[in-house]
Amino acid sequence: MTAAPACAPTLPRARHVARALRCALAALAVCLVASADPTLDKVEQAARLRYDTQVVERVQTWRAALAGMQGKSEAEQLRDTNDFFNRQVQFLDDAVVWQQKDYWATPLEMLAKRAGDCEDFVIAKYLSLRQLGVADEKLRLIYVRAKIGGEHSSLTQAHMVLGYYETPTSEPRVLDNLVGDIQPASRRTDLFPVFSFNSSGLWVGGASTASARPTERLSRWRDLLARLRDEGFEQ
Repeated sequence: MTAAPACAPTLPRARHVARALRCALAALAVCLVASADPTLDKVEQAARLRYDTQVVERVQTWRAALAGMQGKSEAEQLRDTNDFFNRQVQFLDDAVVWQQKDYWATPLEMLAKRAGDCEDFVIAKYLSLRQLGVADEKLRLIYVRAKIGGEHSSLTQAHMVLGYYETPTSEPRVLDNLVGDIQPASRRTDLFPVFSFNSSGLWVGGASTASARPTERLSRWRDLLARLRDEGFEQ
């Protein structure tokens, strides 16, 4: 009897290979379903029309990251979203990136430049978490004065971070492009909140009720929303 070629798998091995292939195809199917998002389809199409293939690939990397976060706990989604942008994007001032004093970029614009300042990081993280299904009332873009120059310094500078409130009365957890780990607000003694906002309201200082709608007070937010709509985002 002629022996089977050495490369021919035995029956148990063949079954193992077939099972692994089925698992891989199932995982791919889940990823494709999770990434089949009409909003992000429009954003990717905008990238194809406005930018080169490198920018399109960055958008696709972002989409793949979001697809990988689907089904995870909110704590894991916070961590992964924070890490994704902190690693993918370089921190640079608006004067360098946009030749303007203060410009609030969309996630697509930031990925195109692969650079942004604190507001741009916060906006991208906020919109990513909203895209993942995190409720708007759990998130706030927080404008702060950040202490610089050490513990005993009196110097501060304007900064923005993203706050996550697990419940309306919870202590917020802070997502920051300058600090890698997500910490409760009580540990960020270097930050002094000025006001915060999300899509539905604006809060001054530590107020428990909103004093206005952000579109009424923040012209840069209104401008940002208009550009987001042009790119396919609906907020």
